[in-house]
Amino acid sequence: KKFFDACDRGKGWAQCREFCTPDATFFAQAEPLIEIKTLQAYTDWMTLIMQVMPDGRYELISFATDEERKNVVGLATFYGTTTGTAEGFPPPTNKKMEADYAYCIQFDHNNKITDMRKVWNAGWSSKEVDWV
Repeated sequence: KKFFDACDRGKGWAQCREFCTPDATFFAQAEPLIEIKTLQAYTDWMTLIMQVMPDGRYELISFATDEERKNVVGLATFYGTTTGTAEGFPPPTNKKMEADYAYCIQFDHNNKITDMRKVWNAGWSSKEVDWV
């Protein structure tokens, strides 16, 4: 949960790395994230999201542990308003986003994160804030 919080509050790799292996991977079938392959790149992308949506916050809906498969799944809703700017993002539209998403976070035998997968309907979110 400490990693989840640091990641989704946009604290970046500097605060997330202690929970992860150095080569932790990332995967998502969401257009804005398709090129992001490492957890370091994703956590740093989240710092940009918090620049674009300075009021950004998440509400955790569920957090479950699967001991047999050594993973946890977190389900949350992200809320934010596009009032800020960051390189690579469209200009502010002052529109609100309410995005449901889930993470599946995989751990190794040392309880370090080795992989994270994100399930998110990026197209829906982009329409909400007039980015498409």
